[in-house]
Formats: sequence, C-alpha cells, structure tokens
Amino acid sequence: MWDDAFPSFLIGLREGLEAGLIVSVLVATLVRSDQRGRLPHVWTGVAAAIGLSMSFGAVLTFTAANLPGKSQEAFGGTLSLVAVVFVTAMVFWMRRSARTFSGEIKQKVTAALGMGAGVLIATSFLAVGREGLETALFLWTTAQAAGSSSGPLAGAAVGLLLAAALCWGLYRRVLHINLTRFFSITGAVLIVIAAGVLGYGMRDLQEATVIPGGTSYAFDLSAHLDPASWYVTVVQGTLNLTPQMTWLQVGVYGSYLAIVMTLFVRGVRGAAPAKPVPVASGAAVAAEPTAGASAPAEGAKPAVLAATDVAGAAGRVSVPLDSAEAEQPATPAATRAGSPAGPDPDPGAGSAVASTAVEAERSAAPAPAGGEAGSVSADADKAATSAAIEAGPSVTSAAEGEHASEGEPAAEPASSSPEKASAPADDAEPPVATPSTPRRFPRWTVPAALVAVPALIAGITIAASGGKPASGTPVVEVSAADCGKGFSAPKPGRQTFQVRNSGSRTSEIYLIDPVSNAVYGEVEGIAPGTTRALIATVGTGSYAWRCVPNGGKAVTSAAVRVSAGGGSVQAVLPVSEKDLAAPLAAYRAYVDQGLADLQTKTRTLQSDLDADKLDQARKDWLPAHTRYAWLGAAYGTFADFDAKINGRTAGLAGGVDDPAFTGFHRIEYGLWHGQSAATLAPYANQLAADVDALRKDFPKQDFDPADLPLRSHEILENTLHRELSGNADYGSGSELATTEANLDGTRELLTLLRPLIDKRNAKVIPAVDTWMRRTEQLVLAQRAEDGTWTPLDKLSDTDRQRLDGAVGQLLEELAPIPDLLEIRKAA
Repeated sequence: MWDDAFPSFLIGLREGLEAGLIVSVLVATLVRSDQRGRLPHVWTGVAAAIGLSMSFGAVLTFTAANLPGKSQEAFGGTLSLVAVVFVTAMVFWMRRSARTFSGEIKQKVTAALGMGAGVLIATSFLAVGREGLETALFLWTTAQAAGSSSGPLAGAAVGLLLAAALCWGLYRRVLHINLTRFFSITGAVLIVIAAGVLGYGMRDLQEATVIPGGTSYAFDLSAHLDPASWYVTVVQGTLNLTPQMTWLQVGVYGSYLAIVMTLFVRGVRGAAPAKPVPVASGAAVAAEPTAGASAPAEGAKPAVLAATDVAGAAGRVSVPLDSAEAEQPATPAATRAGSPAGPDPDPGAGSAVASTAVEAERSAAPAPAGGEAGSVSADADKAATSAAIEAGPSVTSAAEGEHASEGEPAAEPASSSPEKASAPADDAEPPVATPSTPRRFPRWTVPAALVAVPALIAGITIAASGGKPASGTPVVEVSAADCGKGFSAPKPGRQTFQVRNSGSRTSEIYLIDPVSNAVYGEVEGIAPGTTRALIATVGTGSYAWRCVPNGGKAVTSAAVRVSAGGGSVQAVLPVSEKDLAAPLAAYRAYVDQGLADLQTKTRTLQSDLDADKLDQARKDWLPAHTRYAWLGAAYGTFADFDAKINGRTAGLAGGVDDPAFTGFHRIEYGLWHGQSAATLAPYANQLAADVDALRKDFPKQDFDPADLPLRSHEILENTLHRELSGNADYGSGSELATTEANLDGTRELLTLLRPLIDKRNAKVIPAVDTWMRRTEQLVLAQRAEDGTWTPLDKLSDTDRQRLDGAVGQLLEELAPIPDLLEIRKAA
C-alpha cells in the first residue's frame, strides 16, 4: 500500500501548502484590516471548495465504475493525460508566481471587502477550489494506476495534514521555509511522476484500442524481475515504470521528461534575482530626520527598497503575520544601530527577511492628514532604516550564492559597528564586488540525470539478479517449433507462469486440457522476444500448452498430469467462429424479418403525419420504436444508421434543435411538445428513408460473430444506463415499454446461444431465466389494460428501487456469458 502512497503524498503536500498559504493570506488580510467578523465568509468559501473537490472525485469514480471494460480504459487514459496537463501547468505557474501570489491575493481580498459578503466568499472559493480540483484529478489517476485507492488516499491524507501543520507554523511565525526552493524541488519530482502517469495513460488508451501498438513492446523484463518483489513494487508505485512497456510508453515517457524537465530547470536557473541596493550606515540615516520633517530622509527609501528587492530576489514567500504581531511597534533605529548584524545562519532566514521588509513598508506609512504631501514621520523613517539595516547582512548572505551562480557581483552588507555608525553618510564605503563563480555543470545535467537514473536502476537490478527469473516462478518458452519448452508438472493451486515467446511471430498462448480443449489460462498477442505472466489455478487433471502463431498452425505441447493434492478446477471450453455460425445465421434472419416489420410501422407513422393526424401518430410511434428496440443485438452492425434512426441529443451542440437530431426521438420530442404535423413530417420522411436504406444495406453488413455473446449483456446494460435513468425520454414516458422490448430482444438472443452456454456451464441459463421473469413481472406491472405505460418519473421510490435491483442482478447473472463464449484460437 505504502509504495503507492508517495506520489499522492507529494501532491497532497504541495497542493495543500499552496491552498493553506492562500487561506493564511486571506485570514491575515482580514485580521489586519480589523475585519474579523468577516472571517466566516472566508471559511464558507473554503468549505464549498472542499465540497466541490470531493464531489468531483466521486463523479470520476462512479462514472468510471459504470462504464464497460474498454470504455473504462479509454476514460482512465484520457483523464491521465488531462491530469498531466494540469500538473505540468501547475508546476510552471507556481515557479513563476511564488514571489507574487501573496500580494495578488491581498489585492483581491482588499477589493472584495468593499463589495459585500458574496464577493469575499467567491474569492476564497475560487482561490482554494482550483487547488482542490487539481488534487482530486491527480489522486484519481494515481489510484487508477495503483489499482487500489488505499495507498493513494493514505498518502494524500498524510501530505495534507503535514501541509496544514506547516501553514500553521508559518502563520504563527514559529517556522521559516524557503518556499521557492521547496516548490522547485517538489516541482522537479512531480514532473518525473507525471511522466509515469502519462505513460500509464498511453497504455490505457492502447488497451482500449484507441491507440495502436498495444503489443509492440520496447522491453519485457518480467522474466528477470519478480513483479511481486519490493523493489519492482516501489519503482512501479512511485514512477509508474513497469517491467513491461510498449514503444509508445517509453517514447512518451522519455520525451516528456527530457523536454519538460529541461524547460523547468532552465526557468529555475534563469530567474536571476535582483541586485541589492547599497544601504548607508545607520547613524547617517538617523541624523537626517533632525533636519526637518517636511521631506523624506535620505537613505530611508533606498533602505526599504533594498530589503524588499532582496527579499523578492531570494525567492521567499512572506507569510502574513497575525494580528498580535501586526500591531507590535517597531523598535527605534537608535537602539538597533549599535548591535552587530552578522549573517543569519537560519536556513529559513529568507522568510524572516521578507517579513522584516513587510514590517518596514508598514512602518513607512504616509503622514496623518494635515501634513505636507509626501512627508514621512521621523519614527517611520527610523523604523524603515533600522529594518533595512537589520535585514542587510542576512539578505546578502541569503542571495549571495544565487548572484554568484549567475555571474553577477553581490553587494557587501553595510557595516553596523559603532565606528561605522558615527561616520557621515558621504564616507560610506561603496559595495565591494565579489568575483563571479563559473557554472560547474551545464544546464542539461539535471534533466539528463533524471532521465538516466530510472534506466540505471533497472540495469543494476537486472545485473544483480543475474538475468535469472524470480525464485519459484516457472518459465515456459513457447514458439511454433517448440511449444511449452521447460514445462513440467506444476504444483496444485494458483500458479503464475512466465511465458516467453522464443519464436519469430506474435502468438496466442493457452494452457489447456488436451482431452477436452478446455482453457485454464491464456495470453493474447505475445510478441517475439517478450515475456508475459499467465495466472491459472491448477487442480487435478491434464495440462498442456497450445501455441497459435499469427498466420500459422496451432502447436500443442506434451501433456502432464497433476493428481496429488489438487481438486477439480473449472476450465472454459473454447468457442470457435464455426460454433457461432449457426446462431449467427438464425439471428441475421431474425433481424431481417424485424426490419421488414419496422418498415411497415414507420410508413404508418409517416402517413399519420402526412395526414395531420397527431393523436394517431402518438399511438403509432410507440409500436414502431419498440420494434426497433427488439433488434438490440444488431446495433453494432447498423453503423451510422443507428444514430440516424434512434440517436439522442448527447454530444449535439444544439440539443433538440440541432440539425443532426433526427429519427424516433426527434419525432417523439415534437409529438409530445406541441409541434405541428407539418414540422414533423420531414423527420418522418427521413426516418422512413433511413429504415429502407438499412433494410437494403443489412445483408451486406459484416456481423462479427463475437458480437452475439457481448450483446447478451450489453443490451440490458444500456437499458439500465439510458431508459431506466430517464436519459432516453423526450416526452412520451415510454421508458418501461422500451425496457420490455429490450428484455424480449435479450431473450431471443439467449434462445439461440443456449446450447453453447449449457455445454460450458449448465448453471448460467437457469439463473438468468429466474431473474428475467422477476424483472419482466416488475416491468409489466406498470402497463395498464389499455396498453399505456406508467412514466418512469411517476414510479414510487420503492417500485423504482425494486426494478433497478432486479435489472442489476440480472446483469450479474448475464456477465459470465461473454467470457464463456469468447472466440479462442485454442478451439
């Protein structure tokens, strides 16, 4: 679990710290403005942002859970790409804005104070909500990559708690952190993690067949590395590097890491800090206010600028003070002038320097009304000068190394010794330039190292393992010439076989019962020179390997017998295209007959609208539409005709007014929303023409035999997601009538497939029949004697829950059928 926690820990820590700093600035700004009564507005916006982020994560989770297999892969892969885009943008944005975002938030809050509670709530909501949405998206993608949510959630929780503790320490002035360095280091690590997420997303898209190349492997180290070992688990959990990766994954991973890391490192090193302004001695500055209060003291303004400029150059983010500290008076400059000011050894001195500069700016406030314009009080001058003098040495030490690395001279800190304090300002020594330090490493060193380190770790691990497979894992070599080399009688129980293709062709590999040809396990599309894991449960019986190379004949290894200690194991009897030929022919005849009946019913509907008989058209619309629903298993072969005949508004920019919205549902919308027959007649004519074209084209369409077992489950799965959710109704309230038609279509399909199913698992069909009857009883209970149906939204909560539960259980009973009747080359 903990190996998957590091990426989410890092994102939780970083995003939590960003959001926490924003909240700290919001709260401190209100406290300083004596607006404590408006703090609940800030917390309201923060709570709303947290609720939105959690809801977003729930939407992602439940959306993915309700998608079929390949759609889940495509959905997860797409969101992985989106997450990488957001993380990349976040890293670069924070690198640019770390020095200024505190001031930007203060300006927004100050403006919101004069515009009401709603604006202040919106300001806090938007500021925190963006961080929350980014966190939710990245956590979801890391959980998908890990295959479990426990590790990523635990890591995120620890990161967020640590971020909250850091923000509290910064706010209370008990902790100093160089935030620019923090965001630079975590940004570099996040780029490496994002590269792994990008590679994982590409693999998902390949498995969903959205992108080709799913079987073209750049390397396959599964024969050398134990997938369950701690080091493989850690590397995979943190970097998303797996022992087996395709060429696309490797190319995308390396390209992203090299390009993005190079740009990031150049940006970090290229952001040269500002040069500090030389500061005059304390006594000279302190002497100026005695000359008169009508003009600013010379040296006061440069001193404050020096402190603020160097604080910005050092790259520290100043965390706001609380109210108690904000109200503390400045210590007089005369008291501080005599104290020594050596370099600050505290690594967090940058934060203290930035805060000192803020205090100096706050002390140098305009004079009260009645004074001359632009005048500054003597106390403010002293406080600002003293703050700058105190900040000078630590500022210089904090920024000196950065100046040197860029080849720029660093200013020598102003002396604060008693001797220097008594000297006049004109005798102040000019800053002494320090020689520039040449760059030790070229800028490409860090990106190159981060790209090379994972490969180096993998190489060292392989070398340490001696190129041997994981202990206790049997390795079986397969090829067209020698299938099952190295195979001996396995031990009973769950076994993992490392199958290596030593031939020259991509092959399908099966572990079978040589007597019945039943399949215990399979590996599809294993490329030459690669190794894949095959997991199977071994019991009492005979076992052999069957190798089916692309374009070649099947080869079967010698059989071995397992007898001691093994119970019976259920294997799957393979299905060939020949086995499905008879059911397919019968179903094609059923569809053709149904299309002929559909033609008649659509012409009747067309005639009703041509004759301006709207009431009759409403009666004739439902039989025509349900007749089309009976042909559910053929949807996969209807191609573009299905969208024309039964399409919905999903994905159409114009909704119900979109020109592409045609067919049954467009006519339904018009009939039940008061549109005239003249308006709907063109749609009825187009529907009749599309049905005629489908009937003519259907005999030439390629009907994949593998679609039959799939549709036995997908027809009712679509019914649950569309009709029984109300998403397919456009006014007629006929969702339950369509549901009944889909039940009839599924029953017809199962009648044709029943002999094949019973031969492989005789328990499936009886269970399906039981839940089919229960579901149909619940549906038919909502049909009145006159043939009308209760609209879905008129059902009681109890009836709706019973119906959804029955359909859900029916889908569970139907789920094994696609796997039982999957076409396998082992047949």
